[in-house]
Order: sequence, then structure tokens, then C-alpha cells
Amino acid sequence: MNSIDEEVMRRIRNDLIDSYDEELEMELEDQTVAQLTGEEPINSSSQDKERRRQYFRELFRLQGELVKLQDWVIATGHKVVILFEGRDAAGKGGVIKRITQRLNPRVCRVAALPAPSDRERSQWYFQRYVAHLPAAGEMVLFDRSWYNRAGVERVMGFCSDAQYEEFFRTVPEFEKMLVRSGVQIIKYWFSISDDEQNLRFLGRIHDPLKQWKLSPMDLESRRRWEEYTRAKEVMLERTHIPEAPWWVVQADDKKKARLNCIHHLLQQMPYQETEHPPVVLPERIRHDDYVRQPVSQDIVVPEVY
Repeated sequence: MNSIDEEVMRRIRNDLIDSYDEELEMELEDQTVAQLTGEEPINSSSQDKERRRQYFRELFRLQGELVKLQDWVIATGHKVVILFEGRDAAGKGGVIKRITQRLNPRVCRVAALPAPSDRERSQWYFQRYVAHLPAAGEMVLFDRSWYNRAGVERVMGFCSDAQYEEFFRTVPEFEKMLVRSGVQIIKYWFSISDDEQNLRFLGRIHDPLKQWKLSPMDLESRRRWEEYTRAKEVMLERTHIPEAPWWVVQADDKKKARLNCIHHLLQQMPYQETEHPPVVLPERIRHDDYVRQPVSQDIVVPEVY
């Protein structure tokens, strides 16, 4: 194995370690940072350990602020739409998970629409997205959005030139209309380099738990890197409006991208901590004549672990 191959494998290994960190974040919800990072399953340097500790500390702090933001959204009846766009493997899903991880899904929900059906293709283009817009006191995170038309549909030939141009004529007015109705729109583009996307695709190929993320469309997007770049540049130029500007997140470093995006998101709303009455757990009502009935062992899940 030459030095280039060794470097690629080292980076793939580090990417897999990052994915294990993601699982720790999602699974060990109530662990302290010390518990979470005190025992390393890998041979990490003290500098690496300290960086991870700092990352987790800041992530948990920002997630605490997101809870305050959620309370403020509920209390004020604010309506928020957040669009997450970017290349395949750019890290959109990772930051969405970190934003929603500790929030109420009834307040902060994710809209990740599949490919349109034949019926939906016959509708007004924005129609199926409108159904997912927030009511008062709600935040909706679009994991890809109506900007599919400016990106994948354009590059892969899923829309005509006329449909493409009509999109650009319509989308500024559509977003302005939403803003006038009281919906705040925040648009993020996650930017990664050619080399970094290649690395992440290789990581998915080598990780059996992530191979499902590699669709034929993802692989084709890799081949058409330059076409996607041109489409992105046109999209940003033609849809960056004062009412709903684009914000670009530098995402080659996934952990920094998550922290930077969440920090920026918190700056976009004038939220403040909402006071709540103290929570008092009521005494359980007990009845002397109540006897709990035994559960039949036939329906109990076997305790294998």
C-alpha cells in the first residue's frame, strides 16, 4: 500500500470514528461529557480527546439554547422554515439530527419528502411542500426542499428548461409571500470539497451500516460534480433575496459545521428564556382494593440481554 492509499484509509478510519461518535451522541442522552469521553475505544492522542470533549461540551450547550428557542417559538407563536441543501454526503442530516435531538417533535419536525408521485408531478410544483409548512409555534426543517428543481432535477434532466426557468421566476415571489404571511425562512447550503465528498462516499462503501445511504443517484452525482457546481452557483445567484437569504456552511469538518450552523441558527431569532411555573409531581392515587394482575409469560418479550 503506497502513502496515498495509507492516507485515504486513515481518513476513512477517522470518518468511521466520527460516525461512532454520532451514535454516542444519539444513544447516551443523559451521560455527562466526562462519562461520554472518559473511556476511549480507540488509541487517541490527548489532543484528540480534548477536541472531542470541547465539541461535546459546546454541542450540549447549544442544544440547551435550542430548547430555550423552542419554548420562545411556542410562547410567541413564531413560524419558522429552515431549508437544508447541499451535495450528497455534505452533512445536512447530521446537523438536523443534532438540532432536533432534544426538541419536541410536535414543535420541531423534519420534512424529508420522497420523489414525487405521478399525481404530484401534475400539481403546481410548490403544492406538496405547502402542506408541510408550519402553523403558529412550530419549526419545520426541510431535509432538501423545493430547491430540488434547481439542483438534482436540473442536473439529472428531471425537469424541462421551461420548468427550470419558471421555478426561478416563481420561487422569489413564493418565499416573499411566505415571509409576508409571518413565516421566517432560513436557507442553508452545506459546502464540501470534491476531495471530502469522495472520502465520505468511500467511507459509506466501507461501512456496511451506511451502504444504504449510497443510491444510484448519489453515485451519479459524484460523476457530475461540475454540473452540480454550476447548478448551485446559478441557484445561489438567482434566489438570494433579502427576505430569505442563503447562508453557506463550510462543512468539510462535520463537527465544526454542526456547531457553526446551530450557533448561527440561534442568532437568527430574538429568543429569550421563557419562564415556566414550577413542576410539581402529584401524589399517586392508591386504592386498597386494587390488585395488579400478572402478565401472561406467553406475551412477554424474552430477555435475551
